[in-house]
Amino acid sequence: MKNIAIFYASSTGKTKFVADEISIYLDELKEYNIRVTGAEYMSDYSNIIFGISTWDGGSIQEDWQKIWNEFCEIDFKNKNVAIFGLGDQKKYPDKFVAAMRPLYDQLKKSGANIIGFTSTEDYNFKYSEAIVNDKFVGLVLDLENQSEETTARIENWVTTLKKEFI
Repeated sequence: MKNIAIFYASSTGKTKFVADEISIYLDELKEYNIRVTGAEYMSDYSNIIFGISTWDGGSIQEDWQKIWNEFCEIDFKNKNVAIFGLGDQKKYPDKFVAAMRPLYDQLKKSGANIIGFTSTEDYNFKYSEAIVNDKFVGLVLDLENQSEETTARIENWVTTLKKEFI
């Protein structure tokens, strides 16, 4: 399993922390902070993980906003893509991990094979746009309220990804 990259943006360091944790479990993973690289290199990989956090009660993180138009031009056909998202289910119970949805929708539109859906069980929120067919569109982490679950959730998710990445 080669040709894997993770692209993330991190205003507070939390999304970078998760990207670093994921990289522990995946050999030969290349990490890119989109604040530095933008959308460059995204087309170079056949297995991609995207990390995004939700801000201001439902918005995508500012670095993602800056590269969004360029990101929307990328063809992800024949690429396996997984998403992880960070949010706060207590502070934003009606918009929990909402930023994952536009990312998911754009990837789907561009032909990506989206993998890594996860259960909504063991979370406490009212509504999330990041749910499709009763599952989150990727790995969901709430470092504010469920930090003790983070390591196990990452390990389980990466185990699933390893079976689906080629």
